[in-house]
Amino acid sequence: MSQHDDKNAPLPRMEKAAALKWARDHTARLAEVAGVDILPDTAKTAFEECVGEHDEVAEDGRYSLYYYVYSPAPATDHTRIVRTLREELAKSGYEITGYREFKSAYESSVLRARNKKNQFSVEAETVGSGKKKPQRFSFSVSTPCLLPPGAEQQQF
Repeated sequence: MSQHDDKNAPLPRMEKAAALKWARDHTARLAEVAGVDILPDTAKTAFEECVGEHDEVAEDGRYSLYYYVYSPAPATDHTRIVRTLREELAKSGYEITGYREFKSAYESSVLRARNKKNQFSVEAETVGSGKKKPQRFSFSVSTPCLLPPGAEQQQF
């Protein structure tokens, strides 16, 4: 939501389990489109409270989800991955909000996109410096503020 939207507009509804399933499925699909594997044991999930523009925190169960998982894809593949995903996500209704191809450990690959219809976000990027561990590739997704089905939306 932008700052000009109605802060009491109905929120999208989704159970946490369904949101997590979407995140797992979506990151797996991104990796499949890019032609790389993911490392399921590296997955991290964070459900967070939604905080309003003026630091309001509702008590109605609303939440947002941030989920990521790594791929062992070598740095030499990272530019190909972000190029492939940029093309595919643009065709699927995502607005590309950030893009950089891999040049070095200090100018690594980054792709950021937001779904224009539901505001779900995707990030795909090189992670790690490569100094102590090999650089990996990360696929992450985040949701806008969601409300569990059946919960009464608190008004502000």
